[in-house]
Amino acid sequence: MDETNKRGNQFGKLVWLLVILAIVVLWWYFRGRADEDTQARRDARAVDYIAATTDPDDILVDLKDDATPDSIERELGIDLVLVDNSGVAADTQLYRAHVDPARRDELLAKLVLRSDVEIAEPDALMAIPDALEAIEVKSPEVTDPGYPNDPMYPKQWHMRQIGMPEAWKLADGNGVIVAVLDTGVGFEAYKKFYELPDLKGIEWVKPYNFVANNKHAADDHGHGSHVTGTIAQVTNNGIGVAGIARNAKIMPLKVLSASGSGSVAGIADAIRYAADNGAKVINMSLGGAFPSKVLEKAVKYAFDKGVTVVCAAGNESRGKVGYPAAYPGAIAVAATQDDEATTFYSNWGKEIDIAAPGGNTRDKDGGRNNPDGGVLQNTLDPKDSGRDGYFAYMGTSMASPHVAGVAALVVGEGVTKPAAVEKVLKATARKPKNQKYDAEHYGAGITDAPAAVKEARTQSGGGGWSLALGVLLAGAVAASVRKKGVSLGATYLGGVVLGASGLFFLPQLAPEISTYPVINMLSHGLPAWDQSILGGHGSALFFSALIPMGLLAVGYGVPKLRAPLAGLAVGVAAHLVFAAIAPSTAVSAPLIGMATVWLGINALICVALARIALRR
Repeated sequence: MDETNKRGNQFGKLVWLLVILAIVVLWWYFRGRADEDTQARRDARAVDYIAATTDPDDILVDLKDDATPDSIERELGIDLVLVDNSGVAADTQLYRAHVDPARRDELLAKLVLRSDVEIAEPDALMAIPDALEAIEVKSPEVTDPGYPNDPMYPKQWHMRQIGMPEAWKLADGNGVIVAVLDTGVGFEAYKKFYELPDLKGIEWVKPYNFVANNKHAADDHGHGSHVTGTIAQVTNNGIGVAGIARNAKIMPLKVLSASGSGSVAGIADAIRYAADNGAKVINMSLGGAFPSKVLEKAVKYAFDKGVTVVCAAGNESRGKVGYPAAYPGAIAVAATQDDEATTFYSNWGKEIDIAAPGGNTRDKDGGRNNPDGGVLQNTLDPKDSGRDGYFAYMGTSMASPHVAGVAALVVGEGVTKPAAVEKVLKATARKPKNQKYDAEHYGAGITDAPAAVKEARTQSGGGGWSLALGVLLAGAVAASVRKKGVSLGATYLGGVVLGASGLFFLPQLAPEISTYPVINMLSHGLPAWDQSILGGHGSALFFSALIPMGLLAVGYGVPKLRAPLAGLAVGVAAHLVFAAIAPSTAVSAPLIGMATVWLGINALICVALARIALRR
């Protein structure tokens, strides 16, 4: 008997050793991959200050947090006015001053030397990249019998190029908020504006107009509505066309006027507004040559707050990516056409991160009569904003929302950290078919939506990784309490699966039902259920030992429940350990910067709970 116990102890020690070894190997694998290239290449970018046309009589002044404009106004003889009324400018101390053009450079030189000024620079205009050509396409009256049943979907070659027929079966955006910084969106009936028919059904979140300083971010151009359609057009509704993340929410932020241009100050404040109001993805299909420090600071602010920023690379057919796409923290998107070649207008260079369909409405002779080659969405008639239709556009403006839409799918699967989202997008991008691949034109390759969703599920919940770790941990815990313990069986392992990974294989076996709320929830480990229940991911409540502890407190007195509850606690522990090893989710730990410690401590508590549950 003593020999049997001795062997049992040796076996238990061996299993615990395997658990520790597995954790070390997983840490090495996932941490090593995370450090390889996501931000390294971006952070090495040299800011290329290109001579650009700036506003000759407006300057931007970003004051330090504890400064006031009074002394500056008095000493320099200028009036500092907050750049907008959204509340963001007041919080960030961002002012605009209208000055004599002859004094502009002199004033800027004095301002940058002041201790109470963080940034002083000329105001500049960002605009819709050139190359925009709209061609109206008439809708057939017959509904497509397949999925999606939108009658004009067959003309959306761009959706098939990124693999949406498969991706639609796997993910829908899961309520992720995407901010569209553009000319506005056709989302409401207000004065002469109205909601576009194929956008009805989208949930709109906290719109704001940074041009007119009000809450009516209506589109008076058409560009912003077209971009929005690609991201989240109502899909399978029997009319018009389809979008990528059909269950994403849209935050319409108007930063460009009817002419298609807007100030750097308004765009920068809109970025901060989006980050402060729940957006997890920002799309900016706009740009300029001038590298504003105010705008760069805003992009960094969003990135640091957990927002993935996606930008058009520009349409100047040159080897330099425009701004804000070229900033660290932004994903720069190049454009492809229907044969998967990069387009004639798309900018290229080392800053390109990824490529996506941007379209080409030119024919072989250069004429502008190839609507089948464009990106198709429901938007306003560029020649008459009082009517709408289905228009084929081309541009990196159209490529960017394809990536933003897929980013929303990735975030919806639980990968919330911007660096991790970018990594998933780039790691799963595919090389072009029948075209020569070049990293400066394609970046990592062409966006692959289904591959990105599958990788996101692996990264966020661990999938098979979490389950394997959970099974090892379950064996170690069982071995340590084997004497006079609770009888184990299938229910113990069932609890491990539920806590660690859920039925992660369901989307592969039954993709058509995988986006149903209950099925989607059950295909993730218990900590990831916060996505379905709370509408967000990384909740400290779910990523803790509290739920297993509460369930065990209630069910401890029922002998038959103790094995599955112990398994659940072990599974949650495995999920938490994986989240600490592969930190793709921003966990809201009670103490800032202590997420890994929080996860580790709660994983140990879960193991302790399992041991308690298994003892008689």
